[in-house]
Amino acid sequence: MLFFSHRRTGEPSRRRTLPPRRYRIAGLVAAALALSFLQATTGNASADPDGRTNASPAPKAAADVVRVAEFLAECPYTHRAPDDPIVFPGLPGASHMHSFFGNTSTNGNSDLASLERAGSSCAPATDLSSYWVPTLYDGNKEVEPTGTTFYYLGEGVRDDVIKRIKPFPRGLRIVAGNAKATGPDDNTISRWSCLHHGEVNPSHNFVNCPADAMLESYLDFPQCWNGRDLDSADHKSHMAYPVNGECPSTHPVPVPKLRQVLRYPVNGDPARFRLASGPGYTMHGDFFNVWPEAEMAQRVRDCINAIVKCGANGTP
Repeated sequence: MLFFSHRRTGEPSRRRTLPPRRYRIAGLVAAALALSFLQATTGNASADPDGRTNASPAPKAAADVVRVAEFLAECPYTHRAPDDPIVFPGLPGASHMHSFFGNTSTNGNSDLASLERAGSSCAPATDLSSYWVPTLYDGNKEVEPTGTTFYYLGEGVRDDVIKRIKPFPRGLRIVAGNAKATGPDDNTISRWSCLHHGEVNPSHNFVNCPADAMLESYLDFPQCWNGRDLDSADHKSHMAYPVNGECPSTHPVPVPKLRQVLRYPVNGDPARFRLASGPGYTMHGDFFNVWPEAEMAQRVRDCINAIVKCGANGTP
């Protein structure tokens, strides 16, 4: 730490013998040097190698404070099945292998009524929604995530749009990602990274995580709805991503951004890994909304519209 001192006002000094003009000049020089020192140690602080600064930063203005509009659900893995009630409804066994989270009953014959009668692994248990992804394999061994968080966010749009976000309609179905991607550039909304290892660059394909890390998957669902359809032929066209912080005119209703974050207890050589759908860049997610309408509406109002960070219980 650096210190500096100055003479107290009124302390006897030989400076009093200086002529008045010289005394004034000396005082101005001293003041300029002190100001220069303060600027060097505060406003222009240099960074240490670990990123810390040599002086405390100035307080952030209110406009610079980051606000988070969010609520979430923690929905552990429940079961596996070669089913997909969105893409192949009524056709059990018609799909590649999927890992399911949340609703405990999801299968090829599931519909809104059957899902509403079932239980859930989620916290909160009121979230009866079903979430599923292609199963991850390490060689020929299935690997299920041990961290399964589904964030409902207001990010991606302007604040004035956040305040207009509406709850997901009951029974909405969405598929995000590209199960048929032939390369990383075919699926730019999905990424892989390493837990607590930011030095490993995220990628649309699997990454090589250190031995003390876990493989993470992030997937963002679209957050603009056309206001009419609960599904579409390709399970995507009724939804859209925002453009320049606003929903396009074809999909004018802003809804929460669903972010799926999965953490798998594997690391190392990514050549060992594959998804049931193919390489890492074929990662995709399915969402069947079965939130009770009142529960979803309360969270959207109190957390997202209010731009407040809430937990699984729907409160800050």
